[in-house]
Amino acid sequence: MAAINLTVNGKKQTLNIDPNTPMLWVLRDHLNLVGAKYGCGIAACGACTVHLNGTAVRSCQLPVSAAAGSKITTIEGLSEKGDHPVQKAWIEHDVSQCGYCQAGQIMSAAALLKTTPKPTDEQIDNAMNGNICRCGTYLRIHAAIKTASKS
Repeated sequence: MAAINLTVNGKKQTLNIDPNTPMLWVLRDHLNLVGAKYGCGIAACGACTVHLNGTAVRSCQLPVSAAAGSKITTIEGLSEKGDHPVQKAWIEHDVSQCGYCQAGQIMSAAALLKTTPKPTDEQIDNAMNGNICRCGTYLRIHAAIKTASKS
């Protein structure tokens, strides 16, 4: 066990935890932030995506020790009222079906738009590659990102 300092959704946290614990389980089991989902466990599906210092990362394979001292943002911390441009575009385009992958999709899209405010179709495809949607709403996801980029 080790004392790990993190800032999660703007709140400083100190946890006494095994340094090898995946960030996903720290968020879900220790901080009760359940927006990031367990999908594949091998960082291939994107359901567990969070921001680490503004960059989209897969939390299921990120040891908490690698995030020490960093700023973590989860879907719960993306906006206080669910009014981030990506979240609003998701609703406008009726993207979500089952919803399981949506937090990860939204977090990947928000990270893209932070670094590339007016992405091309190719940039969207590249940024969203690896975020799997079992319901196949990829066209609506793409349209929502385009809409959010106009905000």
